[in-house]
Amino acid sequence: MVRFGVLGPVEASDERGPVNLRGARHRAVLARLLVARGRTVPAAVLVDDLWDEPPDGALGAVQTFVGALRKALEPDRPPRTPSRLLVTAPPGYALRAEPDAVDALRFEAAVTEAAASRPEAALALLDDALGLWRGPAYAEFADRAWARGEAARLDEVRLLAVARRAEAALALGLAAESVPDLEAHVAAHPLHEDGRRLLALALYRTGRQGDALATVRRAREALLTELGVDPGEGLRRLEADILAQAPHLTPRARVEHPFVGREAELADLEDAAATTSRPRLALVSGMAGAGKTALVRTLADRLAVRGWTTAWGTCPELRGGTAPWTGMRAALGVPDGGAFEAREPVLLVFDDLHWADEDTLAVVTSLVADPGTGPVLVVGTYRSTDITPALADALGRAARVEPTRVYLGGLSRPQVAEVVRATTRREMSPDGVRLVHARSAGNPFFVRELTRLWEAEGDPGLLAVPAGVRDVIRHRLAGLSETTRTHLRQAAVLGDEVDLDVLVALAGDEDAVLDSVESAVRAGFLVERSDHPRFAHALVRETLYEDGTRARRTRWHAAVADVVERTRPDDVETIAHHLLHAGGRADADRTAGFARAAAERAEQRSAPHEAARLWREVVARTGAGRARLEAVMGLVRALAVTGDLREARGLRAEATGAAEAFGDPVLTAGVIGSFDVPAIWTANDDEALSARLVATAERTLAALPADRTGDRARLLVTIAVERRADPGPVGDRAAREAEALARDLGDPTLLAFALNGRFLQTFHRAGLAPERGRIGAELLEVARAHRLVVFEVLAHLIGIQSSAAVGDLATADRHAAAADDLAARHELPVVGVFTAWYAALRLAVTGRTAEAVTAYRAAASRLTGTGMPGLEDGLLPFALLGLGVRTADADWGPYRPWTGDQDVPDSPRDLLLEARTCLRAQAALRSGDRPTLERVHADLLPAADEIAGAGSGLVAFGPVAHHLGDLATALGRNAEATTHYRHALLVAERAGAPHWAAAAREALERKR
Repeated sequence: MVRFGVLGPVEASDERGPVNLRGARHRAVLARLLVARGRTVPAAVLVDDLWDEPPDGALGAVQTFVGALRKALEPDRPPRTPSRLLVTAPPGYALRAEPDAVDALRFEAAVTEAAASRPEAALALLDDALGLWRGPAYAEFADRAWARGEAARLDEVRLLAVARRAEAALALGLAAESVPDLEAHVAAHPLHEDGRRLLALALYRTGRQGDALATVRRAREALLTELGVDPGEGLRRLEADILAQAPHLTPRARVEHPFVGREAELADLEDAAATTSRPRLALVSGMAGAGKTALVRTLADRLAVRGWTTAWGTCPELRGGTAPWTGMRAALGVPDGGAFEAREPVLLVFDDLHWADEDTLAVVTSLVADPGTGPVLVVGTYRSTDITPALADALGRAARVEPTRVYLGGLSRPQVAEVVRATTRREMSPDGVRLVHARSAGNPFFVRELTRLWEAEGDPGLLAVPAGVRDVIRHRLAGLSETTRTHLRQAAVLGDEVDLDVLVALAGDEDAVLDSVESAVRAGFLVERSDHPRFAHALVRETLYEDGTRARRTRWHAAVADVVERTRPDDVETIAHHLLHAGGRADADRTAGFARAAAERAEQRSAPHEAARLWREVVARTGAGRARLEAVMGLVRALAVTGDLREARGLRAEATGAAEAFGDPVLTAGVIGSFDVPAIWTANDDEALSARLVATAERTLAALPADRTGDRARLLVTIAVERRADPGPVGDRAAREAEALARDLGDPTLLAFALNGRFLQTFHRAGLAPERGRIGAELLEVARAHRLVVFEVLAHLIGIQSSAAVGDLATADRHAAAADDLAARHELPVVGVFTAWYAALRLAVTGRTAEAVTAYRAAASRLTGTGMPGLEDGLLPFALLGLGVRTADADWGPYRPWTGDQDVPDSPRDLLLEARTCLRAQAALRSGDRPTLERVHADLLPAADEIAGAGSGLVAFGPVAHHLGDLATALGRNAEATTHYRHALLVAERAGAPHWAAAAREALERKR
């Protein structure tokens, strides 16, 4: 494989060593293709990029350079065979290098992986990644316009890598080691706020508080001097925290056995110790790992401060060892054969009484029964799941002295979070804490073991069973009969909740199953909280499940599927689950049928990830034909919602072509119309696919039987959605007819889809944000009433856009919060991309420019890899342009025509219509083009109450009214200009935009 290096001078190498890239222009061609990252570079563009003034025969020269590069890069390629690396891709060429063959791509992948890794792994990844840099990116071409943008972008990623490496080092307690590197980084990049923040934090953690504050002060001075802005929130908050010496700035130390969540129980024991005029007994019980010993040790520490003496004895699991009381007497200095009588307060701890022999239990009861024992608190701990007959008898005798009883149950979720924080220096996500709590049932030992496994293996560790936990569970299971263990393994196949009817049918002996269940409940493996027992911990069930052989498990799964199908045939999810786990024991057609029904149910309850998983299983088990097409489209719908848009588009194109080949318009209409996935953006991600879909839909409409009204409506919505922002009448006509049909049919899902089509056809002029807001409001009402979650999310995104357009940020905030909440509950990752961009827009509108720049860059990084090129291409530099930040040689993508002064075209009719039109207005103002000034003024007038670009929910170019005021001024309409500037001030104040308000006041002052 040929490897390419661009993080320094451009180079190539293969297994033989460095590749001879010939002359400077050969290297430039290769570098230009590498910049394109696999995309086609037209030959005409190569000519323009290689020569300032192309000579005659330049195109032929490019072909010669390409031919020579092909020979150098693929020396073993047979003559007259096409290149597989540097390929011809009309109208030019493309370099089809593997992602791991280019050092820049490997570097970016490592930075991304490090973000999800634990500090130790992240530090190693980032050290290796930063080691790939041999100098400035594309070093010898840094002065070329086509390389500058990509080189600058890579340098930004390098800055991010340096910051993340410092964060990882600080998390590992390497503050002192980080200071020199961060000082060098800040010296090279004095305006990089994150670098300054990390340096200040590192200095603080090394005890240099004054130097840390000086670093923040120098950052403020540099930002004010160079950019005229204040530091962002991160630096300001750090400065305040340093001054307050906030505890969270100091990394936490690990605690082996943190004492958490047992304050009430500890208080009960302390109360018992406060009344020791006579001997008192306290009994502490709970499951293994509940923290009984830790609680009593904490009590002993508290009492020691008050002058108490403690003697501790642990009952041995195996008989024959030294009795606990013997060692305790010796520790207290009681002579052999002498009676024990305390004169000062004494705490006697008998740990693990579930293993105690009868003699030890007799000592415990006799000590508390004899008033002559003195001021003594006897504490006994035992497992509530392992009570022996002897212990049960002793507890009965002890009841006469009214002991203090403390039972330790599971910790709450906040308490689990506290244990996690005390056990590791890393920050576990809220979702991770929820998972730990659910899997451990709050058992402190299980929580600590899961946390340590997560610290070692990352998030996948939360889904495993820690070795220590597995050993404890196996040890406890050994105390049950073989029959009970078998029944528990069968129960583990059923899931967390044990359906006794199914378990009895599977085992074949009702009395034996009930006996086993009773034994398991007593032993704490099962709990009874409803009609059906449940496993006490997910970790218990998983240990039992994984300890069985695969051959036995598949047979049990197949048998359970048969039982459930006989008794509860409508429980398709359970049947599908067991058939899918039955492997070859289950018929493929039967499995596919139940998996299909379960996938449809998952879609209905808005569980797209589960639906995608099930549809994949259906596709894998279904041969070519109509059923497979329907399954593929089910998978397409689920993938589109979960964010895997590239695969969804490819499968949709394949399915549509295959459906039309059957020659059945009803089938084709069903396949096309089944893709009722919401769309929010007005630029298509794949224009060619959209054109094919529209053409197929139109042909199918013409052949569709007249009585297929629902299919007709779906085809019309497809045309409206795929022809989004249609400048002609076709898309709007299709959307309106589909909406009318949906209302007549009374189909809420179809109506929601049709309203989406109507939304995408409301861009024929500027100023239509309020109309889109009304569509969004109706869509929200329909979606909520019928639990159409993905359309409810769409309605909130439309609400963000329409509210932001008129500067109503409070309403936009509520829509954003609601969308994020739905996305979190239903695992819809794409939603966060749009709300992140809105958060950046909000900073831009409210005048927090430096923070907005950072937020926009972060939001752009979330767009990468989402499969939405129609949204992603050129959006970041366009958004920064709205802040007055023009990135040198940026990849403007489709926005380039609106970034200059010459030949600025009319804007497409889409979500950015007002933004592009205002840029066209600025170009016309600079050129003095009066006819264009007149026309643009008329075009923008309907949007006078809006913020240019904010209707997209992404970017902002100031109040449209201010642009209208500038246009009116240039046209000599001073009174009208004054009215526009007053309106701009109103919009700015409504939006909370002090910088725009100041600009409007300044313009009004000039009109006086």
